[in-house]
Amino acid sequence: MSHQEALQQYINATNTHDFSNIKDILHEEAVYWFTDKTCASIADIQAYFEHAWDMIKEEVYTATNVQWISVDQQSATCIYNFMYEGYHQDKFISGSGRATNVFKLNKNEQWKLVHEHLSSL
Repeated sequence: MSHQEALQQYINATNTHDFSNIKDILHEEAVYWFTDKTCASIADIQAYFEHAWDMIKEEVYTATNVQWISVDQQSATCIYNFMYEGYHQDKFISGSGRATNVFKLNKNEQWKLVHEHLSSL
């Protein structure tokens, strides 16, 4: 699987609302920077995702304008615009922001997400 396919797999996994699907893509040393919190362990990342899914029901997450700004034999970094939509307290909501994702090859030669930084616009 290429780094581009790993990103698409990650987006698809996010939209399942099942963290076990996301966990399969994460590097063991993954660190996430959200607007309101830093998550420095898989358990922290899982708790954040599950809380978000509890807050925004039926969330759909998409990525557009993906640009791979650095790719080498061990890592790949992309930036993109993200959008989300879903229901908060039975009202339809949507939002957007910017993202940076860094993928790293693990010892099994699989691309794993080692860092994500999201910021709202």
